[in-house]
Amino acid sequence: MIVTRTWLREFIDISKIPTQDICKALNSIGLEVDSVTTPNIAEGVKIGLVTECVKHSDADKLNICQVNLGDEKVQIVCGASNVAIGQYVPVATVGTVLGKDFKIKKAKLRGEESHGMICSSTEIGLPAMNDGILELDNSIGELILGKNLNEYSLINDDIIEIELTANRGDCLNIYGVAKDLSAYFNIPMIICENKINEDTRAIGRILDIEHSNNSDANLLYKVADISELKVPLLSKIRVAIVGINKNTDIETLIAYSTHSIGVLLNVYTQAIAKENDKIKLKISTNENGFTKIDGSIPLSVIGIENGFITKPDDTIVIEASYTNPSLLSQKVFSTKQKTGDVYYKSSRGSNPELEFGINHIIRLLSNFGASIYKGQIDFITDIEQRTINLDINKINKIIGQNIKELKIENILTSLGFSNSKITNNVLTGIIPSSRHDIENIADITEEIVRMIGIDNIKAKPLEIAEINRTNKISDDLIKKNKIRASAIANNFYETTTYIFSSKELLEKYNFETVEDKIDILNPITADLNTFRTTLLLNLVLAVSSNQSHGFKSIGLFEIGTIFNSKREESKKLSFVFSGSSEEEALSNNGNPTNIDLFGFGQKLTNCIGEFELEVKEDITDNFLHPYQCANIIQNGIVIGFISKLHPTTAKDFDISDNTYVAQIDFDKLTNDLIKATNISKYQNSKRDLSIVVPNTMEYKEIKMILNNLNIDELKQYNLVDIYNDEKLGENSSLTIKFVLQSENKTLEEDDITSIMDKIQTTLKEKLNLELR
Repeated sequence: MIVTRTWLREFIDISKIPTQDICKALNSIGLEVDSVTTPNIAEGVKIGLVTECVKHSDADKLNICQVNLGDEKVQIVCGASNVAIGQYVPVATVGTVLGKDFKIKKAKLRGEESHGMICSSTEIGLPAMNDGILELDNSIGELILGKNLNEYSLINDDIIEIELTANRGDCLNIYGVAKDLSAYFNIPMIICENKINEDTRAIGRILDIEHSNNSDANLLYKVADISELKVPLLSKIRVAIVGINKNTDIETLIAYSTHSIGVLLNVYTQAIAKENDKIKLKISTNENGFTKIDGSIPLSVIGIENGFITKPDDTIVIEASYTNPSLLSQKVFSTKQKTGDVYYKSSRGSNPELEFGINHIIRLLSNFGASIYKGQIDFITDIEQRTINLDINKINKIIGQNIKELKIENILTSLGFSNSKITNNVLTGIIPSSRHDIENIADITEEIVRMIGIDNIKAKPLEIAEINRTNKISDDLIKKNKIRASAIANNFYETTTYIFSSKELLEKYNFETVEDKIDILNPITADLNTFRTTLLLNLVLAVSSNQSHGFKSIGLFEIGTIFNSKREESKKLSFVFSGSSEEEALSNNGNPTNIDLFGFGQKLTNCIGEFELEVKEDITDNFLHPYQCANIIQNGIVIGFISKLHPTTAKDFDISDNTYVAQIDFDKLTNDLIKATNISKYQNSKRDLSIVVPNTMEYKEIKMILNNLNIDELKQYNLVDIYNDEKLGENSSLTIKFVLQSENKTLEEDDITSIMDKIQTTLKEKLNLELR
């Protein structure tokens, strides 16, 4: 985006502010200045008036001109085709240096003396505007013969190029940048008088528009007679500085106004849209849903591509348009519509104030000789107002310091937010329709900070207040990954099976099945004709498949979903291990032992942590071994079961008799952090106790008594031996090893004896158990 200092002054009085301070302000408010340049018109380039112009007698393309420089008159031989009597022109006088190794000297061309050079715009350091000499006019200031051209500030202007972010479409024009500077410097915007040279003719006499109702663009039309239009030099220079080259004066002025105000303007001539002495335009939509304008030929697509004048005419139609940039961009993306130069502005958000834009262009036209037809034709749908309703405390918290309420109100008002006020710590207001980038509290806060200046916000230490972002999903994932790692480390391979199973097999082994009315209607195969109600059946099938391929040690696990008869889901963790406890290796002399219940249980302990076992009495299927089956208990609750596979089942699947399974409720497994505890530095002591226990008594009854003793020195106890003989009859001898240790001292024999006596006495009193 290019602005110039004097162009900005048409909207805001910055006459007392140096360009350096303006650039600093632009950087502060987020409009980063990329470069600042000033045309370097050489000393000695003066204003001259061509008083005579005759053809060179010996050269068809040369003219002999007499030029008045105020204090002298000189003869200059000029080769430009557009030089003429009465023109004010820039003259590089003898001795002027226009560039490296380019010094103007007296010369003789085809026998005629030449004392200087009449210059084009590029020869004096201005952008290219035509193919001939530059004709000066009073738009750059009062033309005084002999005055150096570098003394005219309007053409020796500071040119500021700004790097805009894509969201700041409101600043793709001089007015938008001036509005931001107005808010920053607290300088009011200049209100331009709307003086119009209005024609006696009405627009309806010359313009007829056919409009379809499915157009989503806002459109406004005016008609003007430009037969007397003459665009001043300053406007042409500014348009050229921006980098826009147009073929006609009206197109140049349209480009000038669009860059000034930001409202998208276009122009159509009577010559390309005439029908029965009237200008006939048709507004409709193309095959992709974009609004198009047609005359006798297709003219333009609104927001996508402007037309251009191929047939100049004295009567023109001026069009101001607006399309919602978000909808436009989405539609272009989805339809792959080809776009022109105008799309750059329309997709970023042009100025939707069409009345403001049309008034600007017709004021320029009136000032430069055109006549405006009375009235206008418009097709405008009101743009929905977007409001703000924000907590001022949250805004201050984001900024990092408290900003006075009045200052916030003034900033937003100066930026075009209407009805901005703060009541009971609540900021309300209406977002300007041109600010398509304002959507939330962060955007409002950014506007406030921009105008205060980031350098004026007090620096504070970085404070990171992290919140707990974990939830059940993340916790389950962590738990699942831990189990996976532990299972793989213990020679289990993870498998994933279908959530379907064979209903016939489930019924054969007395597993629960899903009710028929809510079961699968169209199973993928006959063997997968119902939802699985256990993971074990699929795992055993996988073992059978692996064993048929020659594997002798098979460990598998799966974490997956099962269903009950009501088709309610639950997540289970299942294990199976079959055959040898490990692969053949040197360490086992190539003859590994078979897995047993203890070995399988140890692997489970390594995967899910320590647990206890109790007899499983609610065996409802014939899949599990009736005498080697137990509930798994953690933290006092049953979380699953462990069992040897029923011999008949193993035979059915043709797998090893040494096959063990376990199924655990995944949600009942804990994932608590391991807490470190102090380790006593004193030696522990171990004592064995052999007691006679009735065969009808479960070991858990003894454990319950021992746990309730609450002896601090009792660190651990384990059942190490079970002995039976004829003398014991209906009883058995259980040997329990006790580990005793104090946190404060080395236990003496009397201490150990006292503890063991307490244990023995309690077992006698509670369970009537005697020493063997």
